[in-house]
Amino acid sequence: MASSLIPIGTLSKRSGVPASTLRFYEDAGLIRSTRAPGQRRHYPKEMLRRVAFIRVAQSVGLSLEEIHTALAGLPNERTPNCDDWEVISASWRPLLQARIDALCRLRDKLDGCIGCGCLSLDRCQLYNRDDEAAKEGCGPRFLLHESPAQT
Repeated sequence: MASSLIPIGTLSKRSGVPASTLRFYEDAGLIRSTRAPGQRRHYPKEMLRRVAFIRVAQSVGLSLEEIHTALAGLPNERTPNCDDWEVISASWRPLLQARIDALCRLRDKLDGCIGCGCLSLDRCQLYNRDDEAAKEGCGPRFLLHESPAQT
């Protein structure tokens, strides 16, 4: 049914996504097209909503792999409807909350010790006496998870 298909340029213009990104999404299996004569890509109109879904998911920090997983769970590669969105968004809540919590810890501790174990700042002796953070592993331990109890 040719009337329900739109060319890549139209999808790009209406979705606000460059054609190169649409081709990338297609190569990643997030959207689909059919090929017209001359190998021009044409997309079902419902891909507009699917592209919007992808953009919203990316805007909250989800990876294309996480988005692909959510879309792959839909029957017949259809666009998410209201019921689908309710289920998908509920499944993303714990992941998003963990990211929010990590950002809050980063915001609140950014001006203090991050638990890197450097012991080069005078304040580190107060926050990380005897390099206690090293027991937690390498890197900025206090920002990767809750800081160990101070003794």
